[in-house]
Amino acid sequence: MKLLKSLLAIAGLVLASTQVSAQSADCGSDTLCRVKASGVLKIGTKDDYVPWSYRAPDGSFKGMEVDVGNKIAQILGVKAEFVKVTSANRFEFLAQGQIDLMIASASDTAERRKIVAFVHPNYYSSGYSVMLPKAVTAKEWSQIAGQTVCSLQGAWYNKPAQEQFNIKVLAFAGTAETEAALGQGRCIGILEDDNKINARLATKEWADYQMPLPVQADTPWGMAVRQADQHAVFGYVLAGIISEMHRDGTFLELEKANGITNSAFLLKMHDALKDHLQ
Repeated sequence: MKLLKSLLAIAGLVLASTQVSAQSADCGSDTLCRVKASGVLKIGTKDDYVPWSYRAPDGSFKGMEVDVGNKIAQILGVKAEFVKVTSANRFEFLAQGQIDLMIASASDTAERRKIVAFVHPNYYSSGYSVMLPKAVTAKEWSQIAGQTVCSLQGAWYNKPAQEQFNIKVLAFAGTAETEAALGQGRCIGILEDDNKINARLATKEWADYQMPLPVQADTPWGMAVRQADQHAVFGYVLAGIISEMHRDGTFLELEKANGITNSAFLLKMHDALKDHLQ
């Protein structure tokens, strides 16, 4: 806990000095300096991933990840500007500098670290499974071998699911296209995060569906920055902010505020980092 408090104290001092330098100097490749100078933090997030990140009827971004992004921007003293990304283009957007920070339900994997950097600690977690009609009686993955499932392009679990369970994956650019293909009978179910499946099953629209297969490969989600920012001021400041949001229960509060049952991952992280003084 002393280490965490020291990190946050250092982050505060760095932010203060950066605010001064940002007003009078060329920031160069310093992302935090540039963000402070412009007064805007560009955050890449999805617009079709209810209840984590989606579009409200008025066109604004809503959801738990959006709330997290707004909180981070508030702490940095800037405005959050949300940029739509998809599973297929989110890493490219970040690497090319179209966004400063990605909060888009991205699982932290070794393969993805070759392209971007994930800020630790991670902020969420999920595994994967298949949402199937209740009429399907399969209880084990082996029972759907050879069948076609719909999924999103760029989802990390597409390849391992195909290789491990001998299923065929029909991938689409967005959630709407995936759902449409399911309705057209082009696949037997939707392969996706178990978090997302549980959110679907809690609505009337998906009352005739189920998640009968065991959840696979629970993997943490990470906020991502460009690789150059991992060991720069921006990366360290974000690490301190994420740690504090775990410690003080902010993540748990935002989860509840968006109608999500508190997850085992967030409960574990909060318990590990919270103050234990009586």
